[in-house]
Order: sequence, then structure tokens, then C-alpha cells
Amino acid sequence: MLGLLLVSTFVVVLNETIMGVALPTLMQALSITALAGQWLTTAFMLTMAVVIPVTGFLLQRLATRPVFLAAMGLFSLGTLVCALAPGFGVLLAGRVVQACGTAIMLPLLMTTVLALVPAERQGRVMGNISVVISVAPAVGPTVSGLILSVLDWRWMFGAVLPIALGALLLGALRIPDVTEPRPAPLDVTSVVLSALGFGGLVHGLSTLGEGGSAAVPAWLPLAVGAAGLAGFVRRQLRLQRADRALLDLRTFAAPTFRAATAVLGVSVTALFGTLLVLPIYLQDVRGLDPLATGLFLLPGGIVMGALAPAVGRAYDRWGPTRLLVPGTAVVSLALWCLALASPATPVAAVLAVHVLLSTGLSLVFTPLFTAGLGSLPPHLHAHGSAVVGTVQQVAGAAGAALFVAVLTLGAEAAPAAAGEAGAVAAGVRLAFLCGAVLSLLAVVGAVRVRRPAGARAPSVPAP
Repeated sequence: MLGLLLVSTFVVVLNETIMGVALPTLMQALSITALAGQWLTTAFMLTMAVVIPVTGFLLQRLATRPVFLAAMGLFSLGTLVCALAPGFGVLLAGRVVQACGTAIMLPLLMTTVLALVPAERQGRVMGNISVVISVAPAVGPTVSGLILSVLDWRWMFGAVLPIALGALLLGALRIPDVTEPRPAPLDVTSVVLSALGFGGLVHGLSTLGEGGSAAVPAWLPLAVGAAGLAGFVRRQLRLQRADRALLDLRTFAAPTFRAATAVLGVSVTALFGTLLVLPIYLQDVRGLDPLATGLFLLPGGIVMGALAPAVGRAYDRWGPTRLLVPGTAVVSLALWCLALASPATPVAAVLAVHVLLSTGLSLVFTPLFTAGLGSLPPHLHAHGSAVVGTVQQVAGAAGAALFVAVLTLGAEAAPAAAGEAGAVAAGVRLAFLCGAVLSLLAVVGAVRVRRPAGARAPSVPAP
């Protein structure tokens, strides 16, 4: 069951970043502008940010099997619509339907693991989940580049559809109900405030990353998002007194969950910012084509996938601190190194630093998921999973917006004598410098993440 959930989640998360390298091809094939094409990614992230906070309610109200069937059914339907789309509008609608299914899968996977796996073995299983979280977004551009080098853009969805339908069929036949549904009222006002708050923040951050080309000024959705989020938090604090909250914020009463969520937000910001800015450096400064750029990012994804199971076993033995502190330090070191990149930096050196960054991130995600969610009582697991998913989406949008905005400022401030490639390189250095400074916060926060009480491995003596 867990294997099927892992494969299904990997497939759906992969689609979040598959469109980046494909944008030039889609612009030509569909006769659309870059701003319109960017919405294929922005709408996906926006939908995820709106739907994920509701998954806490769904996972409480419904059993495992119907939630899985709904998630994979929506994803399969959206993938089919995208593969057959006659134009941009239908393709965009298909991406929204895909995102609805994707938003449900990750919280479902985490909640199921917490329900089925003993605390002393959760690290190794969460290690496999880290493969989904970190590797799938990293290899998305590679998969896209490989497909587009030999096939039509529709095969980005056509190649995934049989896997999605196979997972849906297997789930219908073999997924049991492992959680106990309980009555949970749906507060419609909370849903509206959640959509305005998280959706507004993600849209605003994405618009900020688009710079002056955006049709709507970034401050407007950011203001709507901030107001909606403030109203959402205030309402949840009132509703959770009667156990009626859409997203129970009592999860943040656990110090380990608070610290893990903060470090996760910084780490995801670094990951998604790097996934966006590094291809710009490789293509605009070093002259690599989209396929070569996608292949460049592949070793880092392979390293994260290869290390994740070992990191999970190490967590079960040693706990989070021995992994998180060196992991966040390595991530910070890699970002400081990338801040030195120039048009003359050997591509092999940049590749080595990217692999170093991936190694550090592989030491970070598993301990954060396991310690953070494991510190919560069982009745808050579904809400904790939804909080983690929401933080990932907002932090991912923030990372992309922050890195691109700083890159743009750095490029505009570069002297005219530097040329176009030199200006972009200056912007890239400034963006990674900003990320390096931000990464120091993760190093500080890492020491505050502790192993949850009662989750120690038998071979580790109690303090």
C-alpha cells in the first residue's frame, strides 16, 4: 500500500515543475506569450495552495480509499484533458484539475505513514517520502527536456497517463481503509478565507517574480492574501476551541513542529529558487539548450534519491540533530559558492556545487518531516500534514519570486560594459547571495528540532 502511495505521489508531484523547460515550445505551438504560458505553472501552484488547507478536513471526514481514488481520479482526468487539449484554455483547465489531485496526495501519504508505521521506523519510510518531495521537482525539467527533444509536447502528459491510470486501478483493487473517519463540520467561511489568503499570497509572489510584465501589480494579490490569511488565522483560533477548525493551528503549539516547519520553509525556498535561477544561468550565461539544462540538474536529483533511504535509517538511529545541523550547513555552503558564479566559472564546478546542494538538502527533508509530524498527537496528524503541504507551496512560490526579483535587480544594476550575459551573471550572483544569507536562518533553526518523545530507537538510550 505504501509503495503504491509513494509511486502515485511521485508521479503527481513530478508535474509541478515539468512545464518550466517546455515553455518556449508551448509558446510556439500554441501561439501564446511568455506571460500566458507562465500561468500553466502559476495556476498549478495557486490551485495547490487553495486545496491543500482543505485536505485536513477531507482526511478526517473520509476514509483512506475514497480519498486516494478522488486524488488519482482527478489527476488522471486532468492529465487526459492536457494531453488532448486543442488550445491554451483547455490545457490550463487540465492543469488546474491535475493540481486538485496533486494537492490531496501528499497529505494523504504522510497521514497514512503516521497511522501505519511505528514511531521507531518512521524515519526510513519518511526517507522514501523525501524522494518524492525533493527528487520529483528536481527531475521534472529533465523529463520534460528529454520528451521534448524527440516527441510532441502532448507526450509530457501522454507518457504519464498510463502510469496514473494504472495506479488508480490498483488503488481501487488494493487500497484498504487504514484511518477511522469521524464527523468533521466544514466551515465554508474558513474555506473562502483560506482561498483568499493562501491563494493571494502564492499569486502575489508569482506575480512579483514576473516583474513589470505582470498584468496585475504584485501588491494587490499580496494585500488580499495578507488580509485573507489574517482572517483565516483568527477564525481557526476561534473554531479550534470547539474542535471545528478547517486547519487546526494547535499544531504550532508543539515546539519541534514549529521549528521543523520554519526550517522546511527556508529549505524549500532555497530549492525552488535554485531550480528557477540555475537554468537561467546555464541557458542565458553559459549557452546550454533546454535538454542540456535538464540533464545538468539530473545528477543532483539522483543524489537526493540515492541518499534519502540511508538518511531515513540514520534518523531512526540517531535522531534529527546529527543530520539537520550538517545538512543545513552544507546547503548554506553551496549557496555561498553559487554566489561566486561568473561567465568564466567552469560548468563542471557549478555542477559539483549543485550536487553538494542536493546532498545537503537530502540530509534536511527526512528529519524535518519525521520529527515535525511525529511530535504531534494522532488527532492532529491530518492537520499537520496539511500545514506542511501549505508551507511547501507558499515557500516554493516565495523562493521563485525572491530569487527572480533579486536577479532582475542585480542584472539592471550591472554596468553596461558587462554585456547581456555579464548582467545576467551579476543578477544570478546576487540572487544566490540572498539565498545564502537566508540559509543561515535554517542553520540556527536546525538545532531546535528534537526527536519526538517516545520515538527513540531501541538501541539509543534515553537521556
